[in-house]
Amino acid sequence: MPSSAAEDEPERAENGKNAESGANRKRRNRKAKKQRSFWVELPILIVVALVLAFVFQQFFARVYTIPSASMESTLHGCTGCYGDKVLVDKITYDFTDPGPGDVVVFKGPPPWLENDAPTQRSSNAVVRFFQDIGSVFGLAPPDERDFVKRIIATGGQTVQCCDAQNRVVVDGKALNEPYIHWVDPDNPHQDEFPPVKVPEGDVWVMGDNRNDSCDSRCQGGGGLNGVVPVANIIGKARIIVLPPNRWGGVSDTNPQENAQSVALGMSAPDWQQGVPLGAGAVAAWPAVALSRKLGSGARRVVKRKR
Repeated sequence: MPSSAAEDEPERAENGKNAESGANRKRRNRKAKKQRSFWVELPILIVVALVLAFVFQQFFARVYTIPSASMESTLHGCTGCYGDKVLVDKITYDFTDPGPGDVVVFKGPPPWLENDAPTQRSSNAVVRFFQDIGSVFGLAPPDERDFVKRIIATGGQTVQCCDAQNRVVVDGKALNEPYIHWVDPDNPHQDEFPPVKVPEGDVWVMGDNRNDSCDSRCQGGGGLNGVVPVANIIGKARIIVLPPNRWGGVSDTNPQENAQSVALGMSAPDWQQGVPLGAGAVAAWPAVALSRKLGSGARRVVKRKR
C-alpha cells in the first residue's frame, strides 16, 4: 500500500501542474477577452445610454431652451443668445391638474401658430440632423413650436385686466404677482383687456415680462382664441440646469392665493364715472322743485290761518 501511494504522487503532482497551467491559460484568455470586448462594448454602452436618455426625456422629463425674454426675470432667454436650460417635468400632470402660478411648456395651439415664425432649421441635412439630436437633449431649440408661460387662470374662471391698481383680476379678486418684470420700472402699466371666461379644459397664460410677452392676451387675436388646451401642456418647468450661475428652482407662486376682492368689471373712464352722478342730479331736480313748491304752499296756508 505505501508503494502504491508513492507511485500516485508524481501523477497527482503532474495533474496539479496541468490544472495550474490550465487556470493560468483561462485567466489569460479572460484578460484578453476583456481587453478586446471593451472596445466592442463601448459603442453599445453609448447607444444604450442615448436610448435611455431619449426615453427618459420623452416620457419623464426633458431639457428645454428658453428662446425669448417673455419670462424675464424668472427665465432668461433672447434670440441668438445662450438662454436658460430648464428641466421640464412631464409626469406631474398625469396625477394633478395644472394650477395658477405653474410655469409650463406647451405646444402652440393653431391660433398661436398663425402668425408665429417657424423655428429656423438649417438647409444642410447633416447640420439639421445634429439640430434634431440637440433639440432632444435641450442643446438646441425644439423642432416643434413650443412656448413657455405662466398659468394665470384655469377652466371656469373669469380673467380680466385691470383694477384701479393695475392688477389682473380673476373671479373678482386682484392677483398678487411678485414675479412680474417691468421693462420700464418707472411705468409699471399693463394693457387692459375685457373679461374672458376660460372654457373648461383650457388655461389662460401670461408671461412674467408682462409688457414684452405675446400670450393669451394677443395670440390668435386674444380672448378665447388665446386660451391653451390642457392637452397641449407638455410639462411643468422645475429646475434651471444651465448655465451654472443660474442653477435653482423655477418659482410657482400661486397669484390667486392671496388675491384681494375687488369690484368685478373694468374700471370706467373718468367721464363715465361722472355719468351716474349727473343722472342722479337730473333725476333729483324735479323732486327738489316739487318739494320747494309744496313747502311754500304750506307756509301760505299757515299764514292765512293766523
